[in-house]
Amino acid sequence: MAKKNAFYAQSGGVTAVINASACGVIETARKHKDKIGKVYAGRNGIIGALTEDLIDTTKESDEAIAALRYTPSGAFGSCRYKLKSLEANKREYERLIEVFKAHNIGYFFYNGGGDSADTCFKVSQLSEAMGYPIQAIHVPKTVDNDLPITDCCPGFGSVAKYIAVSTLEASYDVRSMAKTSTKVFVLEVMGRHAGWIAAAGGLVEDQGIPVVILFPEVEFNQEAFLAKVDANVKKHGFCTVVVSEGCHYPDGRFLAEQGTRDAFGHAQLGGAAPVVANMIKDALGHKFHWAVADYLQRAARHVASKTDVKQAYQLGKAAVELALKGHNSVMPTVDRVSDAPYKYKIGMAPLAKVANVEKMMPKDFITKDGFGITAKCKRYLTPLIQGEDYPPYADGLPTYVTLKNVAVAKKLKEFKV
Repeated sequence: MAKKNAFYAQSGGVTAVINASACGVIETARKHKDKIGKVYAGRNGIIGALTEDLIDTTKESDEAIAALRYTPSGAFGSCRYKLKSLEANKREYERLIEVFKAHNIGYFFYNGGGDSADTCFKVSQLSEAMGYPIQAIHVPKTVDNDLPITDCCPGFGSVAKYIAVSTLEASYDVRSMAKTSTKVFVLEVMGRHAGWIAAAGGLVEDQGIPVVILFPEVEFNQEAFLAKVDANVKKHGFCTVVVSEGCHYPDGRFLAEQGTRDAFGHAQLGGAAPVVANMIKDALGHKFHWAVADYLQRAARHVASKTDVKQAYQLGKAAVELALKGHNSVMPTVDRVSDAPYKYKIGMAPLAKVANVEKMMPKDFITKDGFGITAKCKRYLTPLIQGEDYPPYADGLPTYVTLKNVAVAKKLKEFKV
């Protein structure tokens, strides 16, 4: 029987290190040519599988694949597309099997966050539900750091480093201007339900920066918040606020809700920073500046965490190794052994316990007043932002790779998603 080919795809919001996981998957598969044939990448995630829009990664040189380790964003394109249940849309699963059969695909590697874990879990059930042999392994990725079981998620460490560095540098700026000008700087960061990214802003407190953090896990109390900001301004002359996009009122309304929803049914967020900044101006009269980190925080490969890059590659590599050992419906994990010195090992979690489960900030990571992080949280975060792993530079700019992404010849009829 001919050896099986592999399918790899990227899903959801991309990160500074998701391509490092792709590098880990493809390089490891190439080392096992006796067991894995070609690696086909899905153009734009699972949509590439459904529409038979496959990329032949064997057309890329070893040097180009190696350069993925240093390149941000998603080299093969990503998507936000949620597979419905088998009962609700059998047509899509039958199409996946049709495509997998046509291209002799027996391995499925899906690189993404919580919704992607759900997609991968559904695909992993094809063997049992529809009689098609497939080994589906989820490769974890999410800047939100909200996947369960794993200690941390590739993508988070680099975002945390970017936010910590940006908070520090902007705070130095505000401190310089506070006597006669700006007294408050507000930085909005990603994080719909979990405040891991916002927490990273608290790492600068040990450098004398007064920071107020607004977490999704803590209901927004406007009176207490304004009192905290005003007290910091009176004591230090300035204050920095880091607000998560998922910060919400006691009734559940997001400060940043726009009234629209994405493909997964989530409320579209963005705009908490100006809401908070104007509250401060109206109530306290302090001059302010605000910024939304948005794509900058997840695309900043130039300041990526060395720890994060290493783990992203290792988990991509581990996904292939788990498949070769016969595993299905699992996700490789980072299992922390100790904080200082930082030690971890690569483990494994069943997708049934990962899909559709969000990991929030533990209560003992947030200070009692709800506006800061504890020493325990700092011990957790600090190792994840350690080390610099700069990309190569030329003429003052990073040299990132753009793959050829040669399409595989289609064998099937067109399919509309």
